Amino acid sequence: MSTSSASSLSSPSLTPSTAPSTPVHSDSPTVYCLILHNPSSAFLKALPIRCGGNDRVLLFNGTGPVKALLSRASEVISDKALLDVEQWESFKEQDDGSEVVYYRSKTAVSKLTCALDTVDFDNLHVQTSVRTDSASLNLFADASLRAVISLQSAFVDPQLTLHILERPALTFPLLSRTPCSALNPTAHPYGMPSLSSFQDGWAAWDLITLGMIPPSLLHSKPIDLRHKPLFYLGHLPTFLNLLLTAHLRESPVPPARFTAIFERGIDPHVDDPDYCHPHSEVPIRDEDWPALPEVLAYRDRVRERLIKLYEELEAGTRVLTRRLVRTLVMILEHDGFHIETLLYILIQRSGSGMLPPPGFASPPWAHLAEQWDVIPAPTTPRAVLGPSAVVMGHDDQEPDDLLPEHERPLNGVPSLTGSSSRSGVERARAVWDMPISWVEEDGEIKVRTLYGPIAMKYAQHWPVLTSYDDFATYASSKGGRIPTEPELRLFLDTYQIGYEEGANTGFRNWHPMPATAGGSDNKGRGSNGGVWEWSSTTLASHEGFEGTTIFPGYSSDFFDPSIRLCLVPRMPLFRASEIVVQSVISISTIILIHGLGRGWPMT
Repeated sequence: MSTSSASSLSSPSLTPSTAPSTPVHSDSPTVYCLILHNPSSAFLKALPIRCGGNDRVLLFNGTGPVKALLSRASEVISDKALLDVEQWESFKEQDDGSEVVYYRSKTAVSKLTCALDTVDFDNLHVQTSVRTDSASLNLFADASLRAVISLQSAFVDPQLTLHILERPALTFPLLSRTPCSALNPTAHPYGMPSLSSFQDGWAAWDLITLGMIPPSLLHSKPIDLRHKPLFYLGHLPTFLNLLLTAHLRESPVPPARFTAIFERGIDPHVDDPDYCHPHSEVPIRDEDWPALPEVLAYRDRVRERLIKLYEELEAGTRVLTRRLVRTLVMILEHDGFHIETLLYILIQRSGSGMLPPPGFASPPWAHLAEQWDVIPAPTTPRAVLGPSAVVMGHDDQEPDDLLPEHERPLNGVPSLTGSSSRSGVERARAVWDMPISWVEEDGEIKVRTLYGPIAMKYAQHWPVLTSYDDFATYASSKGGRIPTEPELRLFLDTYQIGYEEGANTGFRNWHPMPATAGGSDNKGRGSNGGVWEWSSTTLASHEGFEGTTIFPGYSSDFFDPSIRLCLVPRMPLFRASEIVVQSVISISTIILIHGLGRGWPMT
């Protein structure tokens, strides 16, 4: 399954949406589908729910009467018509070989003639087997759907859940659904990248660059020490163009002057902006930059070159080599890095020009916060990890590098919870300067999101997003320190879940979530809320290091003692080495200092 995305996102004439929930057909009535059985992904995917609009699937799971949860859903959606029985009709359909009944709003009646009697909400009950949260999320991903919010019934036994689903502008497939192909006959999710993997990334990149950055801001600088957004629109296809040109030994996609402008970005020192690695010399005046339609036409030609390469590989007219696979992996990885870093840049202008993600519903913050407030806090105060062999690896490691044996305890701090009170914020700021992910508006501390700043009471349980220096200062104030890369790697491997286990990744949400690691269930395993995490290890060379020849300087250009490594839950790498670690780690230190847990640590 590939991402679903509006085709207009690749058009140079795109006019970005001003709100993520703007319907694709604004003059068409909203479609609601009410599902009371356990559906297959094929059934959900076939529902007449339009991509990127206000249409919703209301999917019940569990046992109980539906009316109370439908009433709450009408408040979340702000549509009282949900409870109007005259607005609904029932339909019979086939799902996985069985006849089922589902309900659809009358405004959605088209050419179907299989309408049955209207619905009676007072006597409508559900009785299905309960699906786990992760199984539900995987079902939705398979059906190109996304949960806007899931509402729980007031009673626990029996349990009833109402999932309010949308068909967003894009969704990412499950790795376990990786299909067999001529280029990946074993369906290995981390083998040869598929063309659809690139297309999924392109859909996300186009949505962000063309849907969230108004044309008027393409020449702005959300961060002074980075290029303007227009540079990055040309940088990704130029990187792809350069690497394919080098490997295929063919002429690059024109124009040649784009290579000089878009080859390398800038990453200067914060304290000394004049100190910077080699980078492209870009035009000074806005009018000297290439126009957006020219850049997008170039982007499309470069992408067509990659598509042609895959056609040749599948036809057997070009030989697939290990070096070509490594080249493609580097290109795909580079695309992903820039999706992450561009969002980091844009969030600092949220609410002041940049647009929220188009084709995604705006989060119902107040209703979500009610659920987040009752998530149990971490209950495990400490974790003993190791001794253990931790597999490590970096993109430029050739050959494998064996890191030295390490054994060291980590001092802990008490488990702390978030607080939205002014006194709590003031105590926090006595230790740190205000994190860059916070902003003060009219005397109120708010948290930046891609939808604009929101009240602290909504985000108080999120992991804190801030600089390494801030976290190191806080850790030191508690008698602790930031873990090394191997220590943090071992912790993540032990306690972090992945996308298919329910982690907040793959654009399930465009904002953090409260972390669930360190709880009493699932042996303490859970999500870190959907963030990268700091380690104290610097990006540096080591004995036996040999830089890659695929793109010289890919990592070594950035070797610097001021640059620290960030980690996410493990993704298998091509090359690896091992380190033995034995640590006593405070769960609250990792969770609260490194963004794995429930919000800002207040004392």
